[in-house]
Amino acid sequence: MKAASPSPLRLAFAGMIALAVAMGIGRFVYTPILPGMMEELGLSPADAGWIASANYLGYLIGALAAIGGWAHGRERLLMLAGLAATAVLTGLMGLAGTMAAFLVIRFLAGLASAFVLVFMSSIVFGHLAATSRNDLQALHFGGVGLGIAASSALMAILVTGHAGWPAGWFWSAVISVCGFAVVALLVGSTATANGADGREPALPKDRSLMKIIVAYGLFGFGYIVTATFLVAIVRQGGGGRVFEAVVWMVTGLAGIPSVWLWQKIAGKIGLYQAYAFGCLVEVVGVTASVAVGGHIGPLLGGFLLGGTFIAITALGLQAGRQLAPQAPRRILALMTASFGLGQIIGPIVAGLLAQASGDFFLASILAAAVLLVSGAITWSAAPKSP
Repeated sequence: MKAASPSPLRLAFAGMIALAVAMGIGRFVYTPILPGMMEELGLSPADAGWIASANYLGYLIGALAAIGGWAHGRERLLMLAGLAATAVLTGLMGLAGTMAAFLVIRFLAGLASAFVLVFMSSIVFGHLAATSRNDLQALHFGGVGLGIAASSALMAILVTGHAGWPAGWFWSAVISVCGFAVVALLVGSTATANGADGREPALPKDRSLMKIIVAYGLFGFGYIVTATFLVAIVRQGGGGRVFEAVVWMVTGLAGIPSVWLWQKIAGKIGLYQAYAFGCLVEVVGVTASVAVGGHIGPLLGGFLLGGTFIAITALGLQAGRQLAPQAPRRILALMTASFGLGQIIGPIVAGLLAQASGDFFLASILAAAVLLVSGAITWSAAPKSP
């Protein structure tokens, strides 16, 4: 049976393409398309925040749903269904024109992306662990940055052709369909390799695990403000359409090698310490995006955001998995749910603050403060040396 499984490298590459579609495009293509929607449809920052949060609410519900034992043995099917849904829903965004339609479509897209993340990760991680190739997790997570970079290149092309905001969604859907085909081909009939039949055991009642889950939720709030509104911040600063695409491209490109880099750092200083240090670096980027003028602020913000947020996401999941090794899918889903809750609250609070104050400065400073708290809690959760 093992002989029929694809190689670890092939599976990690499939995971990378799956996350590029579901996360890099399905989740984050909203960021570079958003300023055009705000201008052409007259959406306020608060409207934009609500649409983003509808996506993250879907993500939260999808993650919670994935905890249940009902999904055992169906991971591959559910992951592919999530990818197909991502492509369809991305295209539908270009056809919609009302707040109600945007909210429903983005909610369903969030649900789909959570299914892809949880189920694809459980397939990939299980096989990588079974073949002692955990080093390839970095390739899997690099997909988020790859999707962001691909979508920013697409937006740069569309901007030079003076295309309207719907074109961004339509072409993103086309890329998503291609990604779905590649993943289906690479994964084949591979199932999970957890080695556990049926339901996973309950999570251990552990103080460090609770801290990690809370810190992960705070991280979700802290990073998502800049990840949602960075391109809108650039537009408010009058940076120009091509510069907007460049900032988002820098974010994506910095994200591709980030998990590999931070795994190396974690190997040197420890997993929990690397998470906390990553939060500190991200604080600098989030603050720079609104506090440093000209082109430098947004570029530094994009670079440091891209260079940390995917890696911290992976480090957090790793810490959770270490503390609950017998229930890998359950902890993955619960961590994703906590993260999702932070993401729902972040854009709503940021959108309302931006509407009240006229810019994203206050919202970004609040996000930076929350990131500091997340890092501090994780630092305190580290196992004490004897």
